[in-house]
Amino acid sequence: MTQLWLKMTACDLGRGIDNGSISPLALVKTYLNAIKKHPLQNEIYTNVSSLRALKEAEQAEVRAKNNTRLSLLDGVPISWKDLFDSKDINTEAGTLLLSGRVPQSDAVVLQHATKAGLVCLGKTHMSELAFSGLGLNPMTKTTPCINNLDAVSGGSSSGAAGSVAFNLASIGIGSDTGGSVRVPAAWNDLVGLKTTSGDISLEGVVPLCPKFDTIGPLCRNVEDASVIYSILKNKDYTPIKSPKSLQLMRLEGITEEGIENLPLMAFDDACAKISGKDIKITKDRFPILEKLLSLSGIIYTFEAYQVWGKVLEKEGEKMYPEILNRFMAGKNYSQNEYKDAWTIVNNIRADWINFTQEFDAVILPTSPILPPNKSKLLNDSSYYKRANLLALRNTRIGNMLGLCSITLPTSQPSCGFTIMGAPFSELNLLSIAAKIESHMTS
Repeated sequence: MTQLWLKMTACDLGRGIDNGSISPLALVKTYLNAIKKHPLQNEIYTNVSSLRALKEAEQAEVRAKNNTRLSLLDGVPISWKDLFDSKDINTEAGTLLLSGRVPQSDAVVLQHATKAGLVCLGKTHMSELAFSGLGLNPMTKTTPCINNLDAVSGGSSSGAAGSVAFNLASIGIGSDTGGSVRVPAAWNDLVGLKTTSGDISLEGVVPLCPKFDTIGPLCRNVEDASVIYSILKNKDYTPIKSPKSLQLMRLEGITEEGIENLPLMAFDDACAKISGKDIKITKDRFPILEKLLSLSGIIYTFEAYQVWGKVLEKEGEKMYPEILNRFMAGKNYSQNEYKDAWTIVNNIRADWINFTQEFDAVILPTSPILPPNKSKLLNDSSYYKRANLLALRNTRIGNMLGLCSITLPTSQPSCGFTIMGAPFSELNLLSIAAKIESHMTS
């Protein structure tokens, strides 16, 4: 029976604890034992915080018996990407540059999760400093894809996705700067929520690009995403209600250029399945999308270099060259070029709001490609660059436009279905996603 717990949603585990059919202590022991025995443990987890997890589970057990549970997910074990500070536990953000870094306090979001009674299983692998959408990390470990062990799992929240997909955590908490939650979620058949920049506290989170860094969960369904979202914000959870009808815009144009057959087929099939009397899909293009994406090369690399440039100038040999080169590209742009790019981006953001105002949400394929082969990425630089750009192309649209976004799995393995909502409309986005999810799974 306990092995079934590993495949349950976080909310179902919480309900089991609530009705007494699941013991928090037995639950965490089941997870810790599964991690210990799993052949990919070291490719998924950087650190398993067994003592902390057992202590937190013991406390949750007492609360469950006393009917003083702190939240629906009190006693449920989750994992954390290795850029969230955790007290007395190494937090190294997937890079040798931060080897041996041990924070003295938890990140604010980890504090919020602990306050709600969640159990911290440990830290998961990631792309170096979160600056790749592939999840390839030759300097530490590379987490494989659940559907193809020879392929990468997507990045940068690679281990976060692996921890859930391989049944070694109920939820993985990741970060998303250009697609780092949604790409690994899509490639590993999970739900991944990208929140709006500024919506959730980044205090105690290792930075990449401060104006784009966001926090979000990778989980099994929309309900789990909704509940953990409220917890990360330290807010009371209100059950989501699906809208009666939806007007969706299918964003075409560059989003489907160069797309592989399976991701496009999966997206077409999903659109056909959800389209009906209560969900209407209209196809359209946003003419200046190419211009928007062309500016991402300036803005992202400039910000990333401002954060890490001085360290990399001295210790760049500690980083995988493909990722190092992305950081160093930020040297090529001036402060004025960066400011001018932001002026254009802000104008495009305003145009987007006007362009989409009659729609409830915008939909598109999460990634135009399937998970690339690990060995080929390592041995073919041009293949690596192309795969990284394509993997993040569609997801980066949401970041550049300042939107919230969520990816849902489709009937085709490693193919995601993205829904984008207006800035700071996460609760509405989650309600829309719940309705679409119910149509896709019915």
